[in-house]
Amino acid sequence: MGTGVTAAAGPGGPAPGALLVVGDVVTGIVARHRTPLAPGTDTAAAIRTVPGGAGANVACWASHWGCPDVRFLGRAGSDSAAWHEEMLVRAAVRPHLAVDPDAPTGTVISLVDAAGAAAERTFLTDSGAALRLSPDDWTPALLDGVAWLHLSGYLFFAVPSRETARAALTAARARGLTVSVDPASAGFLARHGPDRFLADTAGVTVLLPSRDEAGLLTGLPAPADAAAELSRRYPEVVVKLGGEGALAVRNGRVRARVPAVRVVARDSTGAGDAFTGAFVASRLAGAALRDAVAEGCGAGARAVTRVGARPAWRAPLREET
Repeated sequence: MGTGVTAAAGPGGPAPGALLVVGDVVTGIVARHRTPLAPGTDTAAAIRTVPGGAGANVACWASHWGCPDVRFLGRAGSDSAAWHEEMLVRAAVRPHLAVDPDAPTGTVISLVDAAGAAAERTFLTDSGAALRLSPDDWTPALLDGVAWLHLSGYLFFAVPSRETARAALTAARARGLTVSVDPASAGFLARHGPDRFLADTAGVTVLLPSRDEAGLLTGLPAPADAAAELSRRYPEVVVKLGGEGALAVRNGRVRARVPAVRVVARDSTGAGDAFTGAFVASRLAGAALRDAVAEGCGAGARAVTRVGARPAWRAPLREET
């Protein structure tokens, strides 16, 4: 393909290699409120506890979107590691969970404005064990049979997990594998420093930022301009634009623009993770760049119609056409 992006064989060809996702797994508490938050007193809300974590969500959506062999490496606390492993297995993801004896599983409280048309969310995050993923938890043998490595951007925001991500990236590039990264959080990215993040992710093949993350990394407000600038560092850049869809750039040129799929949103949590999972699964299956971006938009649309950040257990793998 000339971009450094691995394309799997098409229909009738050999099965694509596996996807390994290295990232965060957390317990999510989703609170959907229909009235403004009332400081100092009660605000009625519908509250659910769900499995989450950007990395684990990507793995589940990739499996849901048809990737036949998805593996996940992450770190959870002993308080809920068994539950998270069960949830990954139910999503047809092969879990490799390191159990942290000291820190509890990360927890994210998602406050969702259920009265708003976009069902926008605000996160309160306690990373817990997630960003304590250690180089001791990593072994290059995890890449055996793997064609694509995906790294959650959250890993780069703490020392032990950043060292683990760099070890995985180095090992993957030595094997000639495609490596993708989703920066994951504009807030954490701003505190970490865009220049540090760019240095940390040197060697990545595919970058999948949001509009805000692309702007932070380049200082350019226009997504197409930001993506073009980023494509000087990464062979393929896909910018997620929320309700405006997504665009993809190679070699400084926009190669695809795909509009969003219009749906009634219930919870925007995990929409970007759904996009990434479906995009990666589609590229691994041999989809062209524009088609994979369209699949990502479809998965993001499906995600916002659900509460929580994971796909339904028994939904079809793809939308009917």
